[in-house]
Amino acid sequence: MLIKRRSDIRSSEITPPEFYRRRRALMKFAAAGTLLGAAASLAPSARAQPADLAPLANVPKSRYSTDEQPTAYKHVTTYNNYYEFGTEKEAPAVYAKRLKARRWSVVVEGEVAKPRTFGIEEILKFPLEERVYRLRCVEAWAMVIPWIGFEFNRLAKMVEPTAQAKFVEFVTAYQPEDMPGVRLPVLDWPYVEGLRIDEAMHPLTILAVGLYGAVLPNQNGAPIRLVVPWKYGFKSGKSIVRIRFVAAQPKTAWEKAAANEYGFYSNVNPNVDHPRWTQRRERRIPDFFANRPTQLFNGYGDQVASLYAGMDLKKFF
Repeated sequence: MLIKRRSDIRSSEITPPEFYRRRRALMKFAAAGTLLGAAASLAPSARAQPADLAPLANVPKSRYSTDEQPTAYKHVTTYNNYYEFGTEKEAPAVYAKRLKARRWSVVVEGEVAKPRTFGIEEILKFPLEERVYRLRCVEAWAMVIPWIGFEFNRLAKMVEPTAQAKFVEFVTAYQPEDMPGVRLPVLDWPYVEGLRIDEAMHPLTILAVGLYGAVLPNQNGAPIRLVVPWKYGFKSGKSIVRIRFVAAQPKTAWEKAAANEYGFYSNVNPNVDHPRWTQRRERRIPDFFANRPTQLFNGYGDQVASLYAGMDLKKFF
């Protein structure tokens, strides 16, 4: 079920309060026979292996990779946050097969000297590398994922951001006929995320087109997604269709929904709790207990802490 009593679920997976306030709309949606969670419960325990997707061959491993053991493919591809396909973790693996991910293009515009549109075929010809990154989600669960992609700054340099470009806005796909989750009044669709331009241009920020040696599965954000490893997972927008370089800080989807809970920066920080649960520890999937100390900046502090020198990270959370 999409709606659960607080006593029925772990604190790390409590649905944000704005969902409960919209219970009437959710129940109406369920009455129509399209409640996502019910079908998601029928999902098989293991999905397709990478061999079932187009391989990305001869991809070198990046020096930025962690040496930690990657999370099993079956967990990476069946335990996901992708609300366009449902709020249950298993729902994207069931429903994202509907995503139309072919003939994809990404429009890059705004405060740039050379706006242009990139087709996915062109993007897949960029020099790629594998980056094994930690992923930490705001619900206190974590994975280690072998992404395949390239530094965002490579694409940015091709469009030549102007001096007016202070932020980067990422707009994700909106396919209401294929995304049952957008029928729920959970967020303001399409999903929008944003970074300060120095965050976006940092070499750790990548655009991923694959994982585990093959192109991205739909439920993981096919065909191209953002990955920002020192921030909570919701900052890494999936299935990107538009990138805008802008002068003003963009209003992101989760800020619009609950600004007191989901700030613009959303750096992984054990010292800034979510209003309804602690961020001091994390649960590494498939572990059951949150038994790992959360690392500031998700363990990437040596590389990114300088971006926030002098900032109050409790105020700018």
